[in-house]
Amino acid sequence: MSELPRLFASLPAEFAAPANTAAPWDLLGAPLEEVLARLPSQAIEIAMPPDVHLIGDRIAIGPGTRILPGAIIEGPVRIGRDVLIRGGAYIRGGSWIGDGCLIGASSEIKRSILLDGAKAPHLNYVGDSILGAGANLGAGTILSNFRHDGREVRIPVDGAEPIATDRRKLGAILGDRCLTGCNAVLNPGTIVGSGTHLYAGVNLRAGLYPADSLIKLRQRIEVVERRG
Repeated sequence: MSELPRLFASLPAEFAAPANTAAPWDLLGAPLEEVLARLPSQAIEIAMPPDVHLIGDRIAIGPGTRILPGAIIEGPVRIGRDVLIRGGAYIRGGSWIGDGCLIGASSEIKRSILLDGAKAPHLNYVGDSILGAGANLGAGTILSNFRHDGREVRIPVDGAEPIATDRRKLGAILGDRCLTGCNAVLNPGTIVGSGTHLYAGVNLRAGLYPADSLIKLRQRIEVVERRG
């Protein structure tokens, strides 16, 4: 198996022990389910504002978190301290949100792990994905999690057999401090190393992308005289 790029400087205690550095996507399976299953029925440590919609059981929200009207939160979910969730955000059941994260208007989080300080601030879809600490998604960034043919997500590797993930749903794994430009689309099974920046409009195929890199989109703009 090809070596994966450097991803996370550290993981929360809940995920450090079961983490498999050769298959970080495994955290989205049994480890995430077990963490969420241990949540109390209700552990909401803030005054819930009006017009925030809570659905289901095992919803934990830490102190200092702000949730604006119009957000929808489904359990089970763990939301840490000092998180900002803006109006119109949709957090589906089965997610773990670290301290200091930001989830913005019309952003949807589905069965994902956001490490401390990760941000999905504007019109983002984060499906079956992991965002490293301090990662930031540009407006309109989509982390797609499902192949059209419904088959297992496999990660291509140059000159070697694709890496089997044993998952039909897997989005992207972004290392610490990754940044995506506006309207970037990451296809199922995209792994991006820590500190890497993506240009706006990049459409990444599944694969392994190194740490501390720039992923550029080159395009040619032509301006011609308008006639008639």
